Amino acid sequence: MKDTDLAKPLSMKVTGLSLSAFLLVTYLLCIGFGLVMPERFHMHEAWAPLLPGFEWLTWTGFFFGAAGAYLYGWYIAVVFVPLWRFFSRRT
Repeated sequence: MKDTDLAKPLSMKVTGLSLSAFLLVTYLLCIGFGLVMPERFHMHEAWAPLLPGFEWLTWTGFFFGAAGAYLYGWYIAVVFVPLWRFFSRRT
C-alpha cells in the first residue's frame, strides 16, 4: 500500500455499501443457520429487538429484517465516515 492510498479520505458511498452488504450477508447467514439448526441454537431472538418489523419465519418479517440490516449499514457509515474524517485530520 502506498502512502498516497492512506491519505485518501474515506468514501461515504464505499463505506455505506460495504457495511450494508456485510450486515445483509450476516443477516442471511443467521436466517439460514436458524432454518437448519435445532431451535435452541436459533439467533432470531437476537435480531428481533434490533430490527423493527422482524418476525421469525414470515415473509414480511424476513424482508423487514433484510431492509433493516441494510439500512443499519448506511446509518453506521453516515455517522462513522464524518467522525473518521474529523479525527484523521487532527492526527
